Amino acid sequence: MIEITSLYKKFGKVEVLKNLDLTINQGGIFAILGPNGSGKTTLIKSILGMVIPNKGEVKIDDKSVIKKFEYRNNINYLPQIANFPGNLSVSELIRMMKDIRSTESSDKELIELFDLKPYLKQKLSHLSGGTKQKVNLVLTFMFSSDLIILDEPTTGLDPISLIRLKELIQQEKEKGRTILITSHIIGFVEEVADQIVFLLDGKIYFKGSITELKTQTNQDDLEHAIANILMGNNA
Repeated sequence: MIEITSLYKKFGKVEVLKNLDLTINQGGIFAILGPNGSGKTTLIKSILGMVIPNKGEVKIDDKSVIKKFEYRNNINYLPQIANFPGNLSVSELIRMMKDIRSTESSDKELIELFDLKPYLKQKLSHLSGGTKQKVNLVLTFMFSSDLIILDEPTTGLDPISLIRLKELIQQEKEKGRTILITSHIIGFVEEVADQIVFLLDGKIYFKGSITELKTQTNQDDLEHAIANILMGNNA
């Protein structure tokens, strides 16, 4: 579904992505991991068209998407930081997004799922960080899409909401969706991801299942397997 070829991006003199090649097939949960500065965000934003690479190609369903925008209507994206208009209420923001997308939505079910009914009339500027994240999740999942990109989706969530998020992600996977996740919460990744892509210094150091990575690094858990890659690179 997603084919990235020789993707190169630099900001000033800093090379962020270094001729990166990556293919992600339709269906399943893929975690994109790496330390700060590894190129995760630039890779995600290149797929979304928010960053234009210096060189290389990004294709979705065999169609080039660089310098195009229509394809983004078919992607559900949860940004790491949601900068909502503070003067709008939760219900006004949801209604605005429904008007923009103009497609069938499942916002009522998601509002129930994340217990947002008491907050619908509240201004977004008055909400806690965790409640804003739940609004962010509603906006992301309320429209049907074959590609879902979640940037640090667990931020600020209480334990019950986290459980419901994991169940929601699994439901989308069962529908054949492709879900890309970035997260610093290794336990969350280990629980939900089918495959991981590990970036370091703008290059892919591993792509495969968590079991394969554990075997390759001779480690029993994902946290130590990733540490093994980092220590090997530093050596």
